[in-house]
Amino acid sequence: MPDDIWFVVAAIILITIGGLFAAIDSAVSTVSIARVEDMVKEGRAGARRLATILSARGTYVGLAVLLRVVCETAAVALIALSATDTLGVTWGLVVAIGGMAVVSYVAVGVGPRTLGRQHAYTIALASAVLLSVLGVLLTPVTRLLILIGNALTPGRGYRNGPFATEVELREVVDLAEASGVVAAGERRMIQSVFDLGDTSAREVMVPRPEMVWIEADKSVAQATNLAVRSGHSRIPVIGENTDDVLGVVYLKDVVAKTAAGRGAPSTLTVRDVMREAEFIPDSKPLDKVLADMQRTRNHMAMLVDEYGGIAGLVTIEDVLEEIVGEITDEYDLDEVAPIEKLPDGAYRVSARLPVEDLGELFDIEIDDDEVETVGGLVGLELGRVPLPGARVASHGLELVAEGGPNRQGRQRIITVLVTRVASADDGADDDPSEQDGGPSDALSDTSRAVQHASSTDADETVHGRQDHDHAGSMAHASRSGPRARTERDR
Repeated sequence: MPDDIWFVVAAIILITIGGLFAAIDSAVSTVSIARVEDMVKEGRAGARRLATILSARGTYVGLAVLLRVVCETAAVALIALSATDTLGVTWGLVVAIGGMAVVSYVAVGVGPRTLGRQHAYTIALASAVLLSVLGVLLTPVTRLLILIGNALTPGRGYRNGPFATEVELREVVDLAEASGVVAAGERRMIQSVFDLGDTSAREVMVPRPEMVWIEADKSVAQATNLAVRSGHSRIPVIGENTDDVLGVVYLKDVVAKTAAGRGAPSTLTVRDVMREAEFIPDSKPLDKVLADMQRTRNHMAMLVDEYGGIAGLVTIEDVLEEIVGEITDEYDLDEVAPIEKLPDGAYRVSARLPVEDLGELFDIEIDDDEVETVGGLVGLELGRVPLPGARVASHGLELVAEGGPNRQGRQRIITVLVTRVASADDGADDDPSEQDGGPSDALSDTSRAVQHASSTDADETVHGRQDHDHAGSMAHASRSGPRARTERDR
């Protein structure tokens, strides 16, 4: 009996130590490196040692987890010995397993972890010395166990253990918003930073048909006029066609040369003042695009598709808008919102809105690998180039194309009016196009005539003449239409 009492006392001590390591694990996983660096500058005790621990956070978190598991396991074994000696093997094991499950959950799983998050910096600073000493003694054991765990786990393992993944960081951000530490807008921006690596440049680019460009043999005066009319200070320079991009002309360079009297604006050509263009694959992740633009001090890049043609262009503003949302200036007076909810429940969306975002609006699954945008979905269902006034039904939705001619005279759709089609259960047995009261009823007879005529006139309308005196095409999407992506909570 005396031995059993000592077993229980030892188990209580081990549970306490296990709870301590659980709190340390939670605290070290929660603290911010930037905050600790500020503490180092302030000269706070233990901050420098804690900064060293955070430089190898995964290793020390793994060490704390190992010691917690050892303490819990030893405590369970001691209680099992004491219980079986007193109650017999069967009831002793039942009491030991049931009792220790509750005790471990409360004394190790919930309480210490909550304290570790609530007082993360205090606990982390206080335990920095202990972790450093234990790290020197037990790091080889910890690394060996991590290697064994990775070897037994299918797929790619983690060098320092799966203790500081992106998923955990996202959960911390969500918890911070729920606790009122960060605002909802701040959480969206932080989550958008994580999504940069999963977003390609193609998803935020200005497509080639909407680029503003100028021919290389045009005069500097014409380039200045185009820059003033379009509101862009950087314009791609082309040769024979839009796939033949020779460089980029900057309005500042044009003004500097003409103001310095180095040439007459009417005789100096764009070729003489343009700079080299940067070309990148359209599949390049946005985080790498942003890093390259910062490194090269370049704010515009031309995107090349898999066939070697120009797919479009991307600017540093397009990348930043993926983080902070839409950025507008004095020239964005006619910008259209990517998503506009109408009073009758319908939506007016950008033709460049991703089909996944459209599905989220109506809580439906739109899984079509052939197209990426709402405008592309209209064209796919229509079977030809969509024109303003075209109407299609897809995935239980009615889509009506809206738009008009651009600067070259081409008919292009800019927005799409989307309405949920009434089901048979709602008594909508008639054709949706003949029902009253919906937004699609506003479609005029003229628009219907345009739709029926599109099969014969599509080639002439879509491939209409290009006015080279204007030296450009449709303006940047941020000037003439909505962006492809929205400031949605991903």
